[in-house]
Amino acid sequence: MATTSFPSTPRWNVDRPFLTGRFHQETKGTSRFADSFSNTGVENAIGCYDVGVQELIVIDDLLSALVGIEGRYISIKRRINAHGNDVINNNYNDFFVTFHVDPSMDLALQEMAKRIFPLCESFILIDQFVESRSQFKNGLVNHAFAASLRAFLLDYEAMVAQLEHQFRLGRLSVQGLWFYCQPMMGSMLALSTVIHKASANNFVGSAVLNLLQSQAKAMAGDNTVRSLLEKMTQCASNAYLGILERWVYEGVIDDPYGEFFIAENKSLQKESLTQDYDAKYWRQRYSLKDGIPTFLANIAGTILTTGKYLNVMRECGHSVQAPVTENSKLMSFGTNHHYRECIKAAYDFASAELLNLIKEKYDIMGKLRSIKHYLLLDQGDFLVHFMDIAREELTKKLDEINVEKLQSLLDLALRSTAAAADPCHEDLTCCVERQSLLKRMTTFKDLQIRAFSDGNDLEEPVSITGLETFSLSYKVQWPLSIVISRKALTKYQLLFRLLFHCKHVERQLGGAWQVHQGIRGFNTNGTAISRSSLLCRSMLKFISSFLHYLTFEAAGPLLCNNSSIEIEYWVKDLDFNFYFYPEKKDITVIEPNWHVMHSRLQTAKSIDEVIQHHDFFLDKCLRECLLLSPELVKKVEKLKSLCLQYAAATQWLISSSIDIPKLEDSYDGSQKLKQLKLRSPSLVQKVMIRDATVTDSILKFEREFNAELQSLGPILSSGSQAEPYLTHLAQLILGVGNDK
Repeated sequence: MATTSFPSTPRWNVDRPFLTGRFHQETKGTSRFADSFSNTGVENAIGCYDVGVQELIVIDDLLSALVGIEGRYISIKRRINAHGNDVINNNYNDFFVTFHVDPSMDLALQEMAKRIFPLCESFILIDQFVESRSQFKNGLVNHAFAASLRAFLLDYEAMVAQLEHQFRLGRLSVQGLWFYCQPMMGSMLALSTVIHKASANNFVGSAVLNLLQSQAKAMAGDNTVRSLLEKMTQCASNAYLGILERWVYEGVIDDPYGEFFIAENKSLQKESLTQDYDAKYWRQRYSLKDGIPTFLANIAGTILTTGKYLNVMRECGHSVQAPVTENSKLMSFGTNHHYRECIKAAYDFASAELLNLIKEKYDIMGKLRSIKHYLLLDQGDFLVHFMDIAREELTKKLDEINVEKLQSLLDLALRSTAAAADPCHEDLTCCVERQSLLKRMTTFKDLQIRAFSDGNDLEEPVSITGLETFSLSYKVQWPLSIVISRKALTKYQLLFRLLFHCKHVERQLGGAWQVHQGIRGFNTNGTAISRSSLLCRSMLKFISSFLHYLTFEAAGPLLCNNSSIEIEYWVKDLDFNFYFYPEKKDITVIEPNWHVMHSRLQTAKSIDEVIQHHDFFLDKCLRECLLLSPELVKKVEKLKSLCLQYAAATQWLISSSIDIPKLEDSYDGSQKLKQLKLRSPSLVQKVMIRDATVTDSILKFEREFNAELQSLGPILSSGSQAEPYLTHLAQLILGVGNDK
């Protein structure tokens, strides 16, 4: 936070008392009363005179005391601070004076004089406060308050001058002086109370306004004093409301002394929104400080937001200023709370202007749709092409992957497919993470990821490739980065990595399924191929059901270069009837949540609502896609790993089994085996051993897959009451392992 700097008060302003009039209060040596106690014999004690003469002397001294000047028989005693220095010169925060009279004075006159002394003491206190608070370091509110006090003291001094004139004419008695001073007594005492508190606590800015306002409420029974304090509050608040007016109408903080209740952190730059996951620009570039004026406390958040919106438009180079009319001026502090209506109108204007700017000029909805196309695989044609041409690079280990080559292949895939028509496709970039998805999830402490009982199970796999770590990113410019921040893009990337790897598993299983379909013309009865076909079908049904749950997308046509006959076999054999029933859409995640967010964004009234709806969409998708449940993700990852191992072994399994029926097509299986025994007993033994090995391998895959799938059931069931979406997921995939 930047330190507030201000000019210092010149030393000569303190060293030369004739500039301030303080020399009147420092002429102790000329006091006749003081001389009388120094045994100089120059002046007699006042008790030596008769009562009539004493009254004239007392009136003359009281008129001087009313403007802070010692008289002949009335003296001023100043408090000395702990360092032995005169408080008047050094420490205004603890200033206090008392008046004393010659003890030989007539008792009645002493009593009358003591009644007037509080007024004299209040004048000196106020006068010294005005002088000290006019210095630069005390801020605009104190300057304005001191100016209003100075104007009030002019009226007070005019009253003293009129009393002195009456005294010179011989028309003023002590009782008359007391009578004329009484109306001013309450006001001066109330102001001195405020000044004592302000000085003792060194109040500045909004603290001064709150003090004045609370004192005005406390004096509700005295209309004159209450009106005076309200007027002081209004005068002191003018400078503060001037700062407020620039903020809510221009988005500028013009606060040279750091008094405003909104702080600006200039170290936070808007560029951090696209670079830092924990970027605090939008929340902390401008923030509320302590000490908000009580009359603005209920709308402080609205004031903060209004200026933030205007500031965003200024940062965009969009010259905009809220319309200001005479009725919308904030420079007047009133009891009708007119300023609340002005601030509400300014907020509505700023909110509508900024929302219109990001919707119309910067096309926020178009950007979000583009991100959905690529990072949520809404349009998968480019991905199929990319996975075909980048297969070799993606299967390499992390240290061997050439990211620049992947980027060029991604650009080629985008230009070669329907994505080329999207003007935003050039904002798409690729990257390779250094951690597996499961490990990466645990690094985000703000996502409220469920605790995982066994931390050792989160260790990295022995070897991970680009297929497990490949991700897409998206270039987002200001001001859209307020909504699509680095944090939001990271959440999109987590979803993309899950979908991308599921697509990869589905493609591998699709290839294995095509191998099975390619040998349908062979007689495979009695071999392990039929068992393998059932297992492949179960695995395909699992991964496709899971993808359907995530995206509501028919997975079959996205397999690599399928022919129409193969797709027909796909639909027929896998029996995915839910692709053709619209009522199944309510058990998917991304698409329904996207439509909810889209409809909410259409009715949003501010950019904060846009951010809120967008973040809610991402968090809900992360939760329902299981990415906030490491235990479920681990189960799914294990199932995908088994599917990939099986798909990789399929070619060997089928080629090993195909050798069995290749001897004579005209004989049945028993005749083949009988003839094989006669010709080559050793070959028979070799074939039987190979067949047993293949069968054992397929059975092992089947046992492990079904065991992992069935172990998923209790986990889904236990969490289904708190998370209903787990019930929907269980409806889709728990029956896969029971297929026959």
